Amino acid sequence: MQALSNALTQNRLHHAYLFTGTRGVGKTTIARIFAKSLNCLTGITATPCGVCSACTEIDSGRFIDLIELDAASNTQVDNMRELLESALYAPTSGRFKVYIIDEVHMLSKSAFNAMLKTLEEPPAHVKFILATTDPQKIPVTVLSRCLQFNLKQLPPALILTHLQYVLEQEAIPFETGALALVARAAQGSMRDALSLMDQAIAYSDSRVEEATVRNMLGAIDQSYLYDLLQTLRAHDGAGLIRISDDMAIRSMAFDAALQDLATLLHRIALAQTVPAAIAEDEPERVRLLELAQQFSAEEIQLFYQIAIHGRNEISLAPDEYAGFTMTLLRMLAFMPAGAGVTMPVAMGAMPDRAAVPVAMPARQAVTPDAVAAKPVAASPVAAPVVTAAAGNAALDWNVLLAQLNVQGMARELAKNCVLESFTEGKISLSLAPQHKQFLTNKMAQDKLQAALSEYFAQPIRLVLSVGAPASAATPAAVERQEMQVRQQVASDAISQDPFVREAQAQLDAQIVESSIKFIQQ
Repeated sequence: MQALSNALTQNRLHHAYLFTGTRGVGKTTIARIFAKSLNCLTGITATPCGVCSACTEIDSGRFIDLIELDAASNTQVDNMRELLESALYAPTSGRFKVYIIDEVHMLSKSAFNAMLKTLEEPPAHVKFILATTDPQKIPVTVLSRCLQFNLKQLPPALILTHLQYVLEQEAIPFETGALALVARAAQGSMRDALSLMDQAIAYSDSRVEEATVRNMLGAIDQSYLYDLLQTLRAHDGAGLIRISDDMAIRSMAFDAALQDLATLLHRIALAQTVPAAIAEDEPERVRLLELAQQFSAEEIQLFYQIAIHGRNEISLAPDEYAGFTMTLLRMLAFMPAGAGVTMPVAMGAMPDRAAVPVAMPARQAVTPDAVAAKPVAASPVAAPVVTAAAGNAALDWNVLLAQLNVQGMARELAKNCVLESFTEGKISLSLAPQHKQFLTNKMAQDKLQAALSEYFAQPIRLVLSVGAPASAATPAAVERQEMQVRQQVASDAISQDPFVREAQAQLDAQIVESSIKFIQQ
């Protein structure tokens, strides 16, 4: 708009303009306004008067020097040649002859070639305004001779404001919530929004109410979405099916439900990372912020991915209800459990990425000022705790390592050591012979020593030697044992699951052990 206004104000006009964008965003409307700006009797202006004979005739479609062509129904070269021949003659009553060619990408190759000659050497009194929803289909030779403007989809707030204006002018009572539903359903197209509003007026007997419009659109009430997430949070599979059944009874569109669910998850993600993005006057602000606290960012991202993939796959499902409920059950299946093992997810030919969430408590924390010797109670592995005396306290190497800010090879070194001694300003570690290669990795040793010094807030000297038994309970060994226990828990959960047993009995299904994984919370 700024570029077009400046061109008109400064009288720096191009001979051909190309407006691109999705349906109903105003390409043809802007072209007609631009035609008025060029031919207004007050002169070439960015603000046509709208009352002179040229402006009123353009508005009513009677201006003889404005020629509109629908390329979708006039694709042949003969139509284009006829139009271009008329362009050679001076305008009858206007300042310029303006040719608006809608859906120009539909022209044939020969028609484009015919147009190209005129675009290369246009008469001074001719302006071309081309409009298309698919600019990729226009030859680059034509594109290069046009000033191109891309009209973006209209935001729902702008559509809502315009719908409100229209209904106020028509003296039709309405509820703002109903307009918001229509604005969202229009997906950026003002024309679609106006068409839906006409339908809503007829459907609701000249009073546009939210409940009626929601029923007309088959949209899901937002409260159902919040209920779905709360039920998902509670790991209540039966509750999810109950809500889905209620939606089916009310004939709600499951495809639209998944779209709205993805939108809600996006807003929750915004509330988690940028709370200020949720307006203070947002009616659902409190519920959004509550859900943002109840779910982790990883869970919201996971649910969003599942929702959009579920929507893409819903046409492949036996029916929409099955596709919708399967998407919800997939969210439940891959959601990390609050405690214990959630619904098992592995049977037959499930892919290797299928997971069994297993909730493992976190390791016990340790502070620099008092490093006490405490067994790793959080670990399900009955492994001996290796400690070393330090005055009246003792140091648990497994616990301390969980607190150290160290990564890469330095962490691998630490994981394969046992603690020999811990004295003021000195820590001695011992490696099993199979890990003696760490003795030559000076960089890893320096990084580990620096991490220890940072942790204890004083210089620490690290002494490394070989001598620990191969069966020593190093952090790496304890970690391997924990993984074995978790894997066994996951395998047991699947083998004992009633659904899996029934599938084995009735379908002769086989469990692929290598596909069973666990998710650490």
